[in-house]
Amino acid sequence: MNLLWASFWVLFASGLAVGALLLVRRWSPHGGHFGDTSRAAGVFAILATSFAVLFAFVVFLAFGSYNTSSSNAQSEAQAVGEQFEAAQLLPAADGPVLTAELQCYARSVVYQEWPEMARGHTLNINEWSAALFLSERKIDPVTPTQQAAFSHWLDLTTLREQSRNDRALGEDGVIPSPLWFVLLISAGMVWGFVFLFADRGEGAFVQAVLIASVTAMLVSGMLLIRFLDHPYNPGSGSLKPTAMEQLLVRMDEGIKILKLDVPDLCDANGQRR
Repeated sequence: MNLLWASFWVLFASGLAVGALLLVRRWSPHGGHFGDTSRAAGVFAILATSFAVLFAFVVFLAFGSYNTSSSNAQSEAQAVGEQFEAAQLLPAADGPVLTAELQCYARSVVYQEWPEMARGHTLNINEWSAALFLSERKIDPVTPTQQAAFSHWLDLTTLREQSRNDRALGEDGVIPSPLWFVLLISAGMVWGFVFLFADRGEGAFVQAVLIASVTAMLVSGMLLIRFLDHPYNPGSGSLKPTAMEQLLVRMDEGIKILKLDVPDLCDANGQRR
């Protein structure tokens, strides 16, 4: 979330609401529109409580999607890291190629897929995932160590692909349009009901604070839900490929320490050479 823009929209909406209420207040009777303010307050309490319950449910749902997307990104990086280790136990003819393809896969996630998700684009099949699959078909483990490593490799492949699929699903959001519709209608009812409390006999400052606080709460709440439902959009608090970036550093260090002869299959952004 861009906090500067979010602050602007909250202040802008609150300013418009204050101006609208002060305008409505000019034609409001002394004492307000309600003959029995306690009855009106009871109705407003019901509306506000209903909206609060719905808002809490939607935030819980959106935060669950945000947290799941973060966990899937970490699980994907962990699976790639473990596959990097398993590749060193596979036959000497296959290990370097698999290592290079894993490195290219990690680069493509960081420098290709993540910017696409930040722009809201749907991800296609990762070409390095397909390359890894083709390389797997050529592996012929002979020794018990190689067979065990290959079995573990296949399990990690399933985990990596599942984590990537779940990560990609997080960019579309989990809040359906009907729920957005009900949420916005409920917020509009609460906001509109406040205008019925416009009272020409009450101080303008008190009335301005009344509508400004309600508007700021509603707008900031909508922005929060929008942010949680689209966790990859650029801004403060958005999900970043931190786990995969750290893995790339460790992979580079591991290649140097182990003195691996890894073929150069891609550039720094994961594009095939």
